[in-house]
Amino acid sequence: MPVLLLGVSLPDKKLVRIALTYFYGIGHKTAQKLCSKFSIHDTCKISDLTESQLNAISLELNNMTIESDLRRQVRNNILHHRAIGNYKGKRHAMGYPVRGQRTSTNAKTARKLNGKWLK
Repeated sequence: MPVLLLGVSLPDKKLVRIALTYFYGIGHKTAQKLCSKFSIHDTCKISDLTESQLNAISLELNNMTIESDLRRQVRNNILHHRAIGNYKGKRHAMGYPVRGQRTSTNAKTARKLNGKWLK
């Protein structure tokens, strides 16, 4: 049975450091830091965690900007760049790559990825 933690379903069979990456805004490095902070071994699975460890992890995740709060923050940053009319904002508005990728080969992908923030 999957474990629900802050509304995100984490599968029992996954390692804790891998399952934490199911949260939007938590990558492998942050998940590894959380595991080391709570003394969770690298090979520990979600099903092996105690209730107190799950509560400690959820309290720590409450203090982080993740999921919808982070999405809202990123969207507001993009809209701010568009409003002030700087280079990044213009690139987002035109659907071009923003972070220095080649335009000729990556414009379609950039349009697809940048467009999801503006819908």
